[in-house]
Amino acid sequence: MKKLLFRILIGLVVLAILVVVAIGLFLDGAIKKGVETVGPQIAKVDIKLDSVNLSLLSGSAKIKGLIVGNPEGYKTPNAISVGSTSVSVSPASLLSDKIVVRSIRIESPQITYELGPGGNNLKKIQSNVDATASDSGDQAATKNEKPGKKLQVDDVVITGGKVTLGVAALGGKVVTAPLLEIHFTNLGQGPEGITAGDLSKRIFSEITEGSLKAVAGAATDIGKGAVNEATKDIGKTTKGLTDIFKKKK
Repeated sequence: MKKLLFRILIGLVVLAILVVVAIGLFLDGAIKKGVETVGPQIAKVDIKLDSVNLSLLSGSAKIKGLIVGNPEGYKTPNAISVGSTSVSVSPASLLSDKIVVRSIRIESPQITYELGPGGNNLKKIQSNVDATASDSGDQAATKNEKPGKKLQVDDVVITGGKVTLGVAALGGKVVTAPLLEIHFTNLGQGPEGITAGDLSKRIFSEITEGSLKAVAGAATDIGKGAVNEATKDIGKTTKGLTDIFKKKK
């Protein structure tokens, strides 16, 4: 009898492990599909994702190869490319009304700043995200829908990023500037939490602001270089004309 109970117990444990693995595999695919389906609806640009590795037992996920495309009318291949993103979630909170995200770490984002119709590409995507978040809130309030799950995000770090700036007005020069590390904490700590749209808005807003600062610094350096080169050219021309007049005398 004891042996039978022991075998049943082992069978249940194995079954439980298989179920967790199956759910994990299913969620991996569901997250990838969700990002590539819902993301474009929010940002109004193409969004692609290479892979998602999720562990329900530890509450951790690793996202690789995230690419955010450019709005229509812009020439560069994409606006943002992220090598990897790590997310840590409290597993117990997945079944509650508010999911507790312990940390989000975005590593080595490559950001392209491009001027085009209606301003730069990052601001255009930002305005799309803002408009979608606003419309979603209005529609939910109008229909009296039950709000979706809220989030609490304890820590967000964006590190190792670079911003590429193309300056057509200066002969098509392209420069790359470092994106200073971005770090913010304690989002949605109250019982009301925040929505996924609010989180997306905040992260993209921080990236946009940081990129604009990097771009401003790079543009200033390029501008100084261009002025210096122009000054040298003017000096050479003036000296040449002076020499010519001296010879004529």
